[in-house]
Amino acid sequence: MMNFLVKTIANAGALAVAVWLLDKITLTGDSTGRKAFTLLVVALIFGLVNFLVKPLVKLFSLPLLILTLGLFTLIVNALMLLLTSWLADTFDLNFHVEGFWTAVLGGLIISVVSWALNVVLPDGD
Repeated sequence: MMNFLVKTIANAGALAVAVWLLDKITLTGDSTGRKAFTLLVVALIFGLVNFLVKPLVKLFSLPLLILTLGLFTLIVNALMLLLTSWLADTFDLNFHVEGFWTAVLGGLIISVVSWALNVVLPDGD
């Protein structure tokens, strides 16, 4: 349970950095508390998308992953971020990613920041 909580906090932090750095990834709300709540819910959605959908997409795109020596992972990460944005819109959350190339850059930022936060934060093991 602690590991899940740490990963969710790391995802929320990584998403916050992407929102801060990229103008076309938006998080709106009327108060800071509302934005923080939205960010945590979006981090949960992002974690679920990465847990449930990403392995299937990677399995089906295995030839492209091998052919591009893993660089296709950037595209997979972008697609997962776009799916998260679509689900956030479906649940009426104020998080939006505008455009594919923004999602590619956002996915790269989120991957790097999430990795760094997972190294720094303790995991419950």
